[in-house]
Amino acid sequence: MKFIRFSTLAPVVIATAAMFSVATSALAQEAPRVRFATTAGDFMVEVYPDKAPKTVENFLQYVKDKHYDGTIFHRVIDNFMIQGGGYDAKYVERKTRAPVAHEGREALAKGGLKNVVGTLAMARTNDPQSAAAQFFINVKDNAFLDPSPQAFGYTVFGKVVSGMDVVQKIKTTPTDAGGPFPSDVPKTPILINSATLVK
Repeated sequence: MKFIRFSTLAPVVIATAAMFSVATSALAQEAPRVRFATTAGDFMVEVYPDKAPKTVENFLQYVKDKHYDGTIFHRVIDNFMIQGGGYDAKYVERKTRAPVAHEGREALAKGGLKNVVGTLAMARTNDPQSAAAQFFINVKDNAFLDPSPQAFGYTVFGKVVSGMDVVQKIKTTPTDAGGPFPSDVPKTPILINSATLVK
């Protein structure tokens, strides 16, 4: 039996590793990004169709439809999350399409993200299949929101890649009752002026 010396294999291993690195980099570059321009500043999110394809397609369609433009962050809880995408500045709820299928468990199985600081997830009611347009950004690690065999949890489909300081600013804004909500509404409305697909 002949053994191949490492020195012979090294160039092949290095070349293969380089190709894998380029492929991985290319995949990362293909992740769509959305810029949110808000009255508190701008931030950018990156979404992952390879992890939660239906959820990302749903979210990006709302972006393309300008659904988020003119909506507010209507639920802000420091040390938890900020939620928006459902109501305008007069607390009128925006009409939505049918809910998107819950993909939380499948996303995690594909190596998706958990509900940690800076991640973007779908908001919903107690019905796991009720997520439509509203989303939230985790401002702390919220492991109890993660999907598991025992619980549907919340589908994470992206993360903030720039402007996290703006998200941190939003999370600390003073809140009170507002519109139909008894608490957690920013006293000074934080408006999403635009949500734009940048790539």
